[in-house]
Amino acid sequence: MEPQFWHDRWERREIGFHMAKPHVALARHWHSLALTPGARVFVPLAGKSLDLIWLAEHSHRVVGIELSQLAVREFAEEHPEARGVDLRCGDLFELTPATLGRIDAIFDRASLVALPPSMRIDYATQLARLSPPGTQTLLVTMEYDQRQMRGPPHAVMPDEVHALFGATHDITVLEELTALEDFPRMSARGVTHLSERIYRLRRR
Repeated sequence: MEPQFWHDRWERREIGFHMAKPHVALARHWHSLALTPGARVFVPLAGKSLDLIWLAEHSHRVVGIELSQLAVREFAEEHPEARGVDLRCGDLFELTPATLGRIDAIFDRASLVALPPSMRIDYATQLARLSPPGTQTLLVTMEYDQRQMRGPPHAVMPDEVHALFGATHDITVLEELTALEDFPRMSARGVTHLSERIYRLRRR
């Protein structure tokens, strides 16, 4: 998957992954990470997500990385008074711990599921590289029959989550949600059942 793929999606407004409200997993499970006020939260492949605003409003310093300059510009235009959000335009895979800075937590709602299988090992390796021991991640995955629709978003099943993160993280399943009604475009493309699984990961 080349960067131009995502630039084209934003230019054509094919951004069904952008939600009109923060993800329900934040309200339901973010507290389980037991972070202190002022904790620094990283959001990879952030788009112009309202999750960034939710996290900042809950006393966190938020840093996001997004490939599309258009998405970054629209976020700034739509939220001119947003405080506590540092949304950067750049390539996630070029970040280093020094350029990112120390983080305490990660929220991944639409990052892992955006990537094809060939990129997921590199993605998991990069997150582990950027995460000091003790870093917690709230991860949201999608599960559906990919014979019904080609991603993205892609299905990522539990065995793959354990294969990607099990060597570096402690993994806890928090909840499984029925989610098809939140993604009408996927239903229109033929998906008949969609669930989201919420994980808490802790970097060893």
